[in-house]
Amino acid sequence: MESKYIPEPYKIKMVEPITLLPKEERAKRIKDAGYNTFLLKTRDVFIDLLTDSGTNAMSHYQWAGLMLGDEAYAGSENWIHLEETVRELFGFRYVVPTHQGRGAENLISQILVKPGMYIPGNMYFTTTRTHMELQGGTFVDVIRDEAHEPERDDIPFKGDVDLGKYEALIKKVGPEKIPYICVAVTVNMAGGQPTSMANLKAVYEMSQRYGIRVIFDATRCVENAYFIKKREAGYEDKTIAEIVLEMFSYSDGCTMSGKKDGIVNMGGFLAVNEEDLYRKATGLVVVYEGMPSYGGMTGRDMEAFARGLREAMNYDYIRHRVEQVIYLGNRMSQRGVPIVKPVGGHAVFVDARRFLPHLSQDELPAQALAAAIYEHSGVRTMERGIVSAGRDKDGNNYHPKLELVRLTIPRRVYTNAHLDYVADSVESLLAEASDIRGLKWVYEPSVLRFFTGRFEHI
Repeated sequence: MESKYIPEPYKIKMVEPITLLPKEERAKRIKDAGYNTFLLKTRDVFIDLLTDSGTNAMSHYQWAGLMLGDEAYAGSENWIHLEETVRELFGFRYVVPTHQGRGAENLISQILVKPGMYIPGNMYFTTTRTHMELQGGTFVDVIRDEAHEPERDDIPFKGDVDLGKYEALIKKVGPEKIPYICVAVTVNMAGGQPTSMANLKAVYEMSQRYGIRVIFDATRCVENAYFIKKREAGYEDKTIAEIVLEMFSYSDGCTMSGKKDGIVNMGGFLAVNEEDLYRKATGLVVVYEGMPSYGGMTGRDMEAFARGLREAMNYDYIRHRVEQVIYLGNRMSQRGVPIVKPVGGHAVFVDARRFLPHLSQDELPAQALAAAIYEHSGVRTMERGIVSAGRDKDGNNYHPKLELVRLTIPRRVYTNAHLDYVADSVESLLAEASDIRGLKWVYEPSVLRFFTGRFEHI
């Protein structure tokens, strides 16, 4: 007998109570938060799909590792374990620990990006692009065109780099103006879309011809490996670990937030093969993060991180993780909710343009929809559209082609019963979509404005 979904490959050993506030109270809380779901308190939220970053449930093996925390300021045993794990699983020679992924982004940007340089990538990510721009660089999107078409469900690897766009940029500005290409695996802002192994190899070969480094954003690389195993010919019999190792053989380094596929609550790293980059990174990490043997993490953090990376390579784990996301996406799509297709690896992305066709992009439809979902159901989501995109160097709003609300599934936290509630709630809100009003800015921060900005109804 075939079940409608995969049973959780774990047992629940500890629970945390959650409470659904009355609707009138939710309306007050979201208004007080300036219609920004980031500014809600945990106690306000019933089901929290704001992010999968650091919101994971650790295993009993990881929790046991916390008791082995070696909190020495230098040379911690837990650092040695983490370093060995990263070298084994990813194949890099040098590893620099950071408190989370953006710490690693800061290091690589400060070292390699100079004013007037261009950094191509398969769609921007908020913090990654900000670090590039703070160093005077310009991000250039070279992802395939179909990544900007949310209704296209016939492209298994929407995250692929468009090699024609990439080479055109190289010829336009010169390879000396391109310090590296940033390749995300998977692509968050495109809807958690994967990148194929064939494309990763082709990007690396082109980059080598022009003398350009390839740096991966490895944050959700295990999810990407699962998609390669399921969708790319020749990999169906490979283990997840084998696929991950081959993926990273087509790069010169990576940044990683351990708060996602590391299945922990804090941590990250920069990994490279060049000794010179490593030396420069260790010099900077002392300034911004901590010693090169802890980088802003405690010993117990590093131990849980090392163990989490190994657990993430388990097929039963990653299969359930990705298929649970797909289960939610399929339920929502079947009920008429417009989403990005195919469903990605870490979240379901609702197309706010189609959900709220009466609102223009300058009326911030994704922000308005995220606030409305919370008020309607107690479910916290987040905006991924014009608000997240920010402004260019001249102060003009970026107008991304995708205007999305992200429903992000934490790892090993919610059951499919929770996801059924989410699908039912968003479907019922769809019937009231015409009543949802647009928003305008009340307070707009100059950098990464989506985190702390505040809004009011137009």
